[in-house]
Amino acid sequence: MRTVLSFEQPIHDIERQIETLRNLQAEGGPDVSVQIAKAEDDLRRVQTGIYSNLTPWDKVQMARHQDRPHTLEYIAGLAGDSFVELHGDRRFGDDPAIVGGLASIFGRSVIVFGHQKARDLKGRQFRNFGSARPEGYRKAIRLMNLAEKLRLPVVSLIDTSAADCSVGSEARGISEAIASSMYRMAGLTVPVVVIVTGEGGSGGAIGIGVGNHIMMLEHAVYSVIPPEGCAAILWKDDSQGDRAAVALQLTAEDSVRLGVVDEIIREPLGGAHREPAQVISEVGRALDAALDRLSALSPQQLLDHRYEKFRRMGVYDE
Repeated sequence: MRTVLSFEQPIHDIERQIETLRNLQAEGGPDVSVQIAKAEDDLRRVQTGIYSNLTPWDKVQMARHQDRPHTLEYIAGLAGDSFVELHGDRRFGDDPAIVGGLASIFGRSVIVFGHQKARDLKGRQFRNFGSARPEGYRKAIRLMNLAEKLRLPVVSLIDTSAADCSVGSEARGISEAIASSMYRMAGLTVPVVVIVTGEGGSGGAIGIGVGNHIMMLEHAVYSVIPPEGCAAILWKDDSQGDRAAVALQLTAEDSVRLGVVDEIIREPLGGAHREPAQVISEVGRALDAALDRLSALSPQQLLDHRYEKFRRMGVYDE
């Protein structure tokens, strides 16, 4: 059963009405094709009105929707059976919150990794809700080193509220692991494409987010902290997440305007959770185009491009 967000309720009501009318007609009832056509027109009008006027907090809910495609679904949709998953950081263990390996996408060999969430409770616990531990980032570093050795482009898929902040992760050096991952990613001499597919939260996101070309899905969010955490710090009230979402300027449009992100990948009407196959296809198209452009750059140009890109962030005039 699909999860319905609060602002989607009018859409859900019309969809149920259409389903009822269709079932009535299919069971030999009266011809209600006119009523169905009218309801479908109403549905398109209401959908357009709602999804073209989403607030930042609405977009946070969209980014967190449990039915949005996750990293392994993007990989399966784009790479198929060519994906070979690699496990472990060769230091401590394997972190299921970050998955990655070798793959062939549109005939191009790549190293791909990203945060992995799940939909049921058991899966969420296994994946730690997409919040990576130190060994997750060290696994990503291992994959980056392999990409450098094999001269393969890197594709990073971001979808996490934040890195794991448990005592165990602190003891094993989560801050150092994130910093080292950023450092290694910044120094790669192969093309690096980053895509924020859902939540891009805090250091958990930027730990695998240092790319030549950074893209966001239309209803994804990218922020230094989850809105609830921001509200708890600023106003001592984590229920004011909607207020914090506005202040954080975390939408895809905000991120492009601020120079943090280069490109927005448009989602189907209703969001990625309604048409996952279509959005995976759009991500593939955008990824292929980005890798085509970056493959024309030399190793030194890729390094310089990435350095200059991040040096420009945060510049302002008083």
